[in-house]
Parts: sequence; C-alpha cells; structure tokens
Amino acid sequence: MKITGIRTVVVNAKMRNWVFVRVDTSVPGLYGWGEATLNWKTRAVTGAVEDLAQLMIGTDPRNIEQAVRRMNKHSYYRLGIIGASAISGIEHALWDISAKELGVPVWRMLGGKVRERVDLYSHPGLGEMKALYDDTFDPSLLVASSRAVIEKGFHAVKIVPLPYTNATTTRTACRNLEKLGIALREGLGDDVAIMVDFHGRASTVSATLEYIKALEPMGPMFVEEPVQPGDTRAMREIVERSNVPIATGERLVGLREFADLLDARACNIVQPDLNHCGGLLEGKKVAALAELAQAGVAPHNPNGPLAAIASLHYGISTPNFVILEAMPGTVPWYDDVVSGMPQMIDGRWAAPDKPGFGVEVDEKEAAKHPFQQEVLHIQTAVLDDGTLVDW
Repeated sequence: MKITGIRTVVVNAKMRNWVFVRVDTSVPGLYGWGEATLNWKTRAVTGAVEDLAQLMIGTDPRNIEQAVRRMNKHSYYRLGIIGASAISGIEHALWDISAKELGVPVWRMLGGKVRERVDLYSHPGLGEMKALYDDTFDPSLLVASSRAVIEKGFHAVKIVPLPYTNATTTRTACRNLEKLGIALREGLGDDVAIMVDFHGRASTVSATLEYIKALEPMGPMFVEEPVQPGDTRAMREIVERSNVPIATGERLVGLREFADLLDARACNIVQPDLNHCGGLLEGKKVAALAELAQAGVAPHNPNGPLAAIASLHYGISTPNFVILEAMPGTVPWYDDVVSGMPQMIDGRWAAPDKPGFGVEVDEKEAAKHPFQQEVLHIQTAVLDDGTLVDW
C-alpha cells in the first residue's frame, strides 16, 4: 500500500476555518481524514500540507512513526506551530487509514480502551466570539450564556474573564473578577465544573497570582495558561504558590517543549492540542511524561469535528486523561459536513466502535462553506494608552 495523494478541504465555520486533510492510497476506496485547523493561519497551513505531501507520496501510510520522522527530519528547518499542525492533520489521516485496513477503531491501535466514555466541556456561546470574549465581563450575561451551555447537556464550561493586562493589576480588576466568579458559581451550582482560561494575559507572576486568588471562592477545576507559554520558571512558581490547579500546553509543539515543563513539575494538567502538537503519537508520548510527573491530560480542542474525533479516540486510550474540550453544534450544519460524530449523552461521548475514526466528510456539503477570512478579534487587545497586550 502506498500514499497516492494528500490534499486539504477548507470549511469556514464562522469563528475559524476548519482545515481537513485527506490522504489517498493505492488501495481502491481506502483513504483517511485528519484535521490541521490553526486559527488565522489557514493559508499557511494548507501550503505546509502541500509541501509535506511531496515527502509522503509513494510511502506506506501504515508506518506512522516513520512518516512523522520523515516529515520532521526531512523538512530540514525546524518546524513551528504551522508545520506541526500540517503534520498533525496528515498523521491523523494515517491512523484513520491503518485502523480502517484492520477493521478496528483508532483507539484500539493507541493501546486499547481504558474507559468507556470521556467527559466534555465547552464555552459560552459554543465558540461564538461575542459571548466568549465580549459578554464575559457582565455577570448576568456570563451566567446566562454559561447556563445555555449546561442546558445543552454539558456538565462543565470554560470562560475567559480576565481583563487585558500588562505587568500589574488593580484592586478594582481583582474585585470585579472575584464578583464575576462568585456570580457564576451561584448561577450554575456546585455540580458544574468551571475552568478559567487566562490566555496568558497577565505578563507577570505577581499579577497572575492576584487574579488566581480572586477566583478561589469560585473553586475552578483549573486555571489555564496563566502566563505566556515557554516560561517554565514562571509556571513552576505559579504552581507552587497557587491554591488552584494549573493547566497549560495548548501552544506547545512536540515532546521536547512539554518535557521541560513536566520535568519541572510546572503544571498540574497538561493540554496538548492534538491538532497542533504533532499528532496522536506525540500526544501519547506527552501523556506518558505527564503520568510520570503526576499530571493529568486535558486536550485543548476548540477546533473542528475531525480534531474532536481524534481527541476522543486519544481520551479513550489514555489513562491520565481528565476532560475534553469540544464544540459540537458550533454551526447548524456541523453534522452535515462530517457524519458519524458521536451523540453527547449526559455530558459525555462514548467510545466509538466503527473502523478508523468512524466518521466521513461530505465534500459536497463542505464546498457550501468555502474559505473566508476570520475576524481578527485579537486586535481588541489594546490598553487605554495604546499599549498592545496579549489576547
């Protein structure tokens, strides 16, 4: 069996463009699907997939470890998030092909089943940017949009309530955050898990810790990305001084970047994005390191349905998995473009039983939603004096 073609299918889903990757083989009717979605980088990622395809045509798609090594090593220059996303999408498709050939679900090839189902969480507005980012600072709007998520069957929600911040915070900002957290906890009750994404908005450890302290009364399941990625010493200090579990990892690429973080015990929960970190193999290696470091794994996944299904198979086969971010129903035609997605029951997805990922892309439906430039909401991350800060 040989790879005969690799191509992308781009689907605009309002908040972002989904980048689906199809890998065809020399076996009639045998092909695989993956996802390489990277917000605001659609054209760069599709170009990277096209470049990497030249390394893969004519190779055996079942040699997945070898394929990943080929794309990394024979690219010569070190690949960043764009190249890693392209590799991830191709790698997903290779798992889909290999599992289909054997007639088993992908999770079976990833080590088998360690659980029957995975817990899910989503965001206010199910990814709609105004609800997630603009309305977050109004307690009544935040409670209403979060309740709407719970009413759809989720038992957990993640919010992004931090004001844009530079090196310091203010007493008013911290008190407002505390009030917001208390209102949300009272509005949702104690049985709903609440996660808080900092987006690395506070550029100092001191400001970060002030915000975390303000959120303690709410009792977050975890605080995510308290500072910008790559500063292991800062993360270690935050973990040591925080009374709230700390998560990070969505913007890290490859095992090496996770290794320093976990070796330093600089997070309680690691969040590889299987759409960006290099694929499922790399994600399993990260999970193994996390297990040694007594850390849980909660994959980052605000992406499309193929990334979600890959993350589900990963969660079914990963012992220290905690919870999965997912946004089913982000657009009304979500299940028209990709059929076979699992139905959420009691806030969970069950282990799929069909060969491969168990889903199929309808390319005719996908063509109804062609590429569009995403709205660059990051441009709002400006302080009153004109200082550009982290989004």
